[in-house]
Amino acid sequence: MSGEPPNPSSYANVMPMLGGRHSHWSPQDLEEQDFSPYGTFPPSPTVSTETSSSIASTRPRVNPRIVSDAILGLSDGLTVPFALSAGLSALGNSRVVVVGGLAELVAGAISMGLGGYVGSRSEVESYEATVRETKNLVKASPMETMNIIRQVFAPYNLPDEPVARMSHILYNSPEKLLDFLLTFHHKESKPGCNQAWISAITLALGYFIGGFIPLIPYFMVDQVLVALYYSIGIMIFTLLVFGYVKTCVVRGWTGKENIVAGIKGGLQMVVVGGLAAGASIALARAINPTGGALF
Repeated sequence: MSGEPPNPSSYANVMPMLGGRHSHWSPQDLEEQDFSPYGTFPPSPTVSTETSSSIASTRPRVNPRIVSDAILGLSDGLTVPFALSAGLSALGNSRVVVVGGLAELVAGAISMGLGGYVGSRSEVESYEATVRETKNLVKASPMETMNIIRQVFAPYNLPDEPVARMSHILYNSPEKLLDFLLTFHHKESKPGCNQAWISAITLALGYFIGGFIPLIPYFMVDQVLVALYYSIGIMIFTLLVFGYVKTCVVRGWTGKENIVAGIKGGLQMVVVGGLAAGASIALARAINPTGGALF
């Protein structure tokens, strides 16, 4: 795609692929026409400074992928370590709860980070493979490429003339054509160069921070049962707030429906965390009813 633009004669050979009664028009005829009233593409450099600045000010400043990874890490961290610490508390030894909880936190954070890194690297490799396939397609089969462009515009029922002109412009601009096919045909966006590391760190930190919260009472209270009650109270509040925030980040913060949805999201997180902790405690007591040492 970085070489010379395709020969105009190639375009002449694929023009009939665009179909319609005007497929006999030459590229020169198409370039002389004014199709601006159709407004298929937004006018590029004519947007006023005030409008562009207001649009820029309303755009989110945080990468949505980072928010998604943070929510995923916190969600798992607030549930799994809490359930583990609650289950270990049935053994009656706060040292076991602290050591086991910290060990699970470290192992879980590393696992989450590695999973995020491998997943992001797979996305990058998939994108690079799609780019190579698209370049080879454009180079080897101009007619199929033009047919793909026509299929992209087909759902909009545009007239033949502007479609033919835009196809001609794209075909003679290799970089724009590649970007067009990746965006509208393959529906893929270029991953960030550091996305894999950012995703890994975000997931790991989210998991560790979320999982450390239920362990705090065990550092401060000697009696395991009292620490468990404090941990349960803290986690009910934390899960409720987290579920509310997680829901409102997606739906919005204002409006009765969004507020109700946020409350439901918080209650769902409390129910999920409570079920996980209850199951863990029940299993620990079933295995070791006396609460003493297992071995």
